[in-house]
Amino acid sequence: MRGKVYLVGAGPGDPELLTVRAVRLLSTAEAVLYDELVAPEILQLISSAAQRHNVGKRAGQKKISQQEINFLMVALADSGINVIRLKSGDPLIFGRAGEEIEALRQAGVSYEIVPGVTSAFGAAASTEIPLTHRRSASALVFITAHQAAQSDAADWSKLAASGATLVIYMPGQDYAELAQRLRAAGLSGETPCALISRATLPNQQAHITTIAELYRAPHLPAPSLVIVGQVVRFASSENLVAEFAGSFSSAALDVADFPVKGSSLA
Repeated sequence: MRGKVYLVGAGPGDPELLTVRAVRLLSTAEAVLYDELVAPEILQLISSAAQRHNVGKRAGQKKISQQEINFLMVALADSGINVIRLKSGDPLIFGRAGEEIEALRQAGVSYEIVPGVTSAFGAAASTEIPLTHRRSASALVFITAHQAAQSDAADWSKLAASGATLVIYMPGQDYAELAQRLRAAGLSGETPCALISRATLPNQQAHITTIAELYRAPHLPAPSLVIVGQVVRFASSENLVAEFAGSFSSAALDVADFPVKGSSLA
């Protein structure tokens, strides 16, 4: 009997954001291949009898290639073991699930996808930024600043022209270059943006600024993402309001424009 592979989303970090199905699978797992960014608290939910394989990378240093991960998943399933491929966030968003699904299909291995809360949703919720708003943004775009070597860069100008909120995964540490790309795409330097690190975790950090001032932002630790767009104005945390006041030009915006903690939006 061949085993089955489960591509499971671990969410942005907080174990309470796991789906019930993910928790059940982890508690009965026979083998788990997990990413480096999966929180330790979530790894504690794995069955003590399960094989554990760290197949992630940190600071760009890979422990194992994607081809080796694909081979290991298939080999374990062929041996009759049910395998969990545990990914931070949601497996279908910038998680290479597509490549792994192809490998499983080619090998004839049964699989199931268990979605998770993607990092953008965790970051937006924890900083109280609505990713869409009827007065500010009616569309949402996920994009990565990190491209595979053989891929063409996304046409950011088309994305910016849509007026959508942009959520940039894996923004890297060169914020000046990121700001330059956003300006080149046609976005105003006064466009607000939020840099959020380790979303939903106790050590989460957030910095609110504008595209023009993004180069001055502190280099927050990975994993991080950047939310760009007018919806960032609606962040309702008192700490974020204070940062807004120091980041935006008083000629363009007034602190009174930003709702305070506990306020409601129309």
